[in-house]
Amino acid sequence: MQSIILTQTNFNKLKEEIKKNKDKKRIFTSEDDELNRKVLEKLEINILLLNQKNRKDFAKQRNSGLNQVLAKIAKKNKIQIGINIDELISSQGKTKAQILARIQQNIKLCNKNKIQMQFISKSKQTPNSLKALGSTLGMPTWMTSKLVNEDV
Repeated sequence: MQSIILTQTNFNKLKEEIKKNKDKKRIFTSEDDELNRKVLEKLEINILLLNQKNRKDFAKQRNSGLNQVLAKIAKKNKIQIGINIDELISSQGKTKAQILARIQQNIKLCNKNKIQMQFISKSKQTPNSLKALGSTLGMPTWMTSKLVNEDV
């Protein structure tokens, strides 16, 4: 199945784009957490792609873009959570460490709520390397066994 990444910031225009692309796997990504929640609740998407690079952490907590409320909504609507591999590969130093920590936090939340995660990348990755990365980051075996690289 072909995939399409939706990055629209206007909710009504996003609804139109989703209606046009019913036959494709719909991956939505946005920097706006409120829009992410609205889309999770009301629109039919397959994967919510959370970008970690431009986020600022809170004083005593990481800002990973996913919390228990969003996790429960995603579970109810059968929406998978996406991890952007490209931003992980292109970052370095402290930024890479922060991205890895945020991804680990999201993995714990998804494991607790039994939500499947996927790696999203423009570059081709082998299934074995994705499973190895998932295991290293703390994904349980039920999650890593269903990992595929979504080509976009």
